[in-house]
Amino acid sequence: MVPRLLSLLKQFPFSAQKSGVGYLAVHSVSWNEPLLFEQTFDYRTDPERALALAQEFLHEDNAYELEVLWDLWTPVQEGDLDQTWELTPQKVKFITYGAKFDDAAYQQNGHIQVDFGLDAPFLYEEVEFTPQVEQRIKANVHKLVNFTNTVERNCGITGRVLWSESEGNLAQKLINRLQKVQ
Repeated sequence: MVPRLLSLLKQFPFSAQKSGVGYLAVHSVSWNEPLLFEQTFDYRTDPERALALAQEFLHEDNAYELEVLWDLWTPVQEGDLDQTWELTPQKVKFITYGAKFDDAAYQQNGHIQVDFGLDAPFLYEEVEFTPQVEQRIKANVHKLVNFTNTVERNCGITGRVLWSESEGNLAQKLINRLQKVQ
């Protein structure tokens, strides 16, 4: 598990402002149990160091959670001024499931799950559509697609699923939004 996760992290486009791993947690048996290990890295750490700490707790009934950041375009509204867009660090979670963790949760979630957070940075459905909004949405989606394609090419994965907690199919929502920006 650790070599696969490291391979994935090496493909990840970390935030230019806050590169590296900011948080590591080791969960044992299920999500309902207390944490086995937890470490916050105030100044971030490289993936190799974080995974070396996790490796001390390697067991097939554990899950490993790492938090990292990447830069996405987000709208900024200051008072009555016109809306501007800035590249801001956004949290991404990498979760690796042991084969016996949480009644074999990996069978439904895969061995490694990447949680990109809310789908808003890839859709911005509530933002008025302008050429600048189009450019920013395209850039965010491009980063997501590039990462998933790079992982598929370089990490030997056997499958991937694009999933969202929001209602509807995220892939279809992305297609619909991108058709509006074409």
